[in-house]
Amino acid sequence: MSVPIRQPEVSRRWALPVAVFVIVAVLGLLYAKWYPYYFKAIATASKHTLGASFVIGANGHAPSVGFGAAVSFFVDYFKDIWVALVVGILVGAGVQTLLPASWLYRVMGRISSKSRVLAIAASVPSMMCTCCSSPIVVSMKKSKLSTGAVLGYWLGNPLLNPATIIFMGFVLGWNWALLRIVMGLVLVVGVAWVGDRWMEPHVDGEAAVAVEQPQDEPPSLKRFGVAIQRLIVGLLPEYIIVVAVLGALRAWLFPAVSPAVGHSLWLMIVLAIFGTLFVIPTAGEIPILQTLLNYGFGLGSGGALMITLPAISLPSMAMVSTQMGRKQVLQVAGIVALSGIITGLLALWLL
Repeated sequence: MSVPIRQPEVSRRWALPVAVFVIVAVLGLLYAKWYPYYFKAIATASKHTLGASFVIGANGHAPSVGFGAAVSFFVDYFKDIWVALVVGILVGAGVQTLLPASWLYRVMGRISSKSRVLAIAASVPSMMCTCCSSPIVVSMKKSKLSTGAVLGYWLGNPLLNPATIIFMGFVLGWNWALLRIVMGLVLVVGVAWVGDRWMEPHVDGEAAVAVEQPQDEPPSLKRFGVAIQRLIVGLLPEYIIVVAVLGALRAWLFPAVSPAVGHSLWLMIVLAIFGTLFVIPTAGEIPILQTLLNYGFGLGSGGALMITLPAISLPSMAMVSTQMGRKQVLQVAGIVALSGIITGLLALWLL
């Protein structure tokens, strides 16, 4: 006859693993995000620039398509994001092994407004780009959290990043920052809601059960190490290849800009799609937009890229689809591209 484990015993068993998770997450984000962004915000307030974009350079056009463009882009991109990517992998592994699965499920596993709001709120201090947050997103889905919560966290990281919004205000103007806040919130909340309504199987309404409640596995450093290894092996090879290919093709994705081309309606639509696919580091859209606007880029195309560039990317879609499913990820991509077009039209009207 089995003897049930008392709640205090369960709590004591998880006290150390949870403490380790909190320390890893806080110290990792402090080193990768909070500390450097504090000083970056001060510098941006005085200089009103984040420097030249390594995507298109300072002269308004990207380097020629080829192997050299792929290598230079990947090297520059990896230098910018590698610390945050390491933190994302460590936190993602911790979600799977250092937090009790039953508690995570109670907090964000049910299909409800509460799950979505908590996930979106957790994304704000995380402040990661869409690729660096992907290992955490994959781990959240492995932990059987609701699709709405997972998508809310994924898109909330880049779109509701307070540091990026502050940089945008200092560089592009606070009208751009306000438009980013409004449309970012609409997109994140909307995609999270759609995730629970359209993408989650067997949904009958608020507080519905997404999946059967997971059982807690004993915490151990071995499981933590195995989870890190699986995230690295399962996600990074494809990610590296896709980033390099996008870097090689960036001259086709971001053609040379003139005032005539910059105000074309067709370009706004095309760039909304390209922006959804392309990959940038955190706040990378700001120097891109600053350079392009200086070379006669249209406000509509700028508004489209402001939302689509940071929201998701082809490499992050490839990583997240390992758990989310390709159909669901493509649905998200479609919504992001459509929101980019709407944002572009609003930019033409309001900015």
